[in-house]
Amino acid sequence: MQLSFLRPLYDRPGPWCSVYLDASADTEDAHAALDLRWRALREQLQEQQADPASIEAIDRVVRGHDPMPGDYGIAVFASHGRVALSEYLSAPPLRDIAAFAPLPHVMPLLAQRGEQVAWVRVIADRTGADAMAVSAGGVHRRAHVRGREEYQLRRVRPGGWSQSRYQRAAMEAWHRNAGDVAAATAELAERVGADVVVVAGDVRATGVVAAQLPERWQDVLVRTDAGKRADGADPTLLDDVTVQTIAEVADQRVSAVLDRFGQQEDVGAGLDAVVSALQRDQVENMLIVDDPSATGELWIGADPTQIATDPGQLSAMSVRDPEQVRVDAALVRALVGTDAELTVLGPDEAPELTGGVGAVLRYVDVATPGRGRA
Repeated sequence: MQLSFLRPLYDRPGPWCSVYLDASADTEDAHAALDLRWRALREQLQEQQADPASIEAIDRVVRGHDPMPGDYGIAVFASHGRVALSEYLSAPPLRDIAAFAPLPHVMPLLAQRGEQVAWVRVIADRTGADAMAVSAGGVHRRAHVRGREEYQLRRVRPGGWSQSRYQRAAMEAWHRNAGDVAAATAELAERVGADVVVVAGDVRATGVVAAQLPERWQDVLVRTDAGKRADGADPTLLDDVTVQTIAEVADQRVSAVLDRFGQQEDVGAGLDAVVSALQRDQVENMLIVDDPSATGELWIGADPTQIATDPGQLSAMSVRDPEQVRVDAALVRALVGTDAELTVLGPDEAPELTGGVGAVLRYVDVATPGRGRA
């Protein structure tokens, strides 16, 4: 998981108000229930002596956000009276949270986001296509492609002196329209950096479109005859195919990271080793088991790489007035500051991960903790 979207949270000083709220709008009393939940969180922030300006800034987001249908949540982060980041959650948080701390509490957001897969989905027929794309950051883009050829798009029935000419004209028109669709699909995939391209719809149209995609996108192509462009068509089957495809790509990515970590043979395993590697800007991808009950803490200074398991280490770095913060908050800040990635795992995905944390390293040297066990 790339973490660049979190940069606004570390470009300004704390302390930070972090709020996770169930904003579901699936009942008649949803508005009143949301008001009650937010008032309880607001009181918690006040008890933690959060600054009133930040509380009011979050209040405006909570009360002014556009409701979504069904069950969902929102996450809001504010400091010094300004909201730096707010996001919809695809499902309600495990529990409502209101935290006031030196660093933003982002782990619940990252755990719910999971691996972000950029994708493009195209529903094609012989006249054009409808396309949508989602970047790894969740930004949606849509496109409607109308083929240049509107004449003779159906092959005529056998018979008649001009049969072969009309047959060829129809096939050429299909081919040109598919070329337009393929070009638009490739452009959209390029814009979002797609990890997978789903081409759906008319089986003959998808075949011609797929054949004209650049080789780069054919390598990540999934074809399906699910889905139709017609108004009122049931999207359920195509949505299921899309979700399954995205999940498979995410699982493959996690498996690849775990394989690379395993090849290090215990190098970068455990909290001490990860902290040490972060101090040296050595982490490429950190693995962490999501544990909402975790209460451990680390020490930090002003710089993202100023992170330690005890304040004495920071004193040796000439850090004055180190602060004690949540382990996950300190680790994520260091990852963002060193352009490293994060892989969040469930408890059953990495049962042997020492202390629930490890790192795939950019390089390994003789000073790396655990090198002697490699």
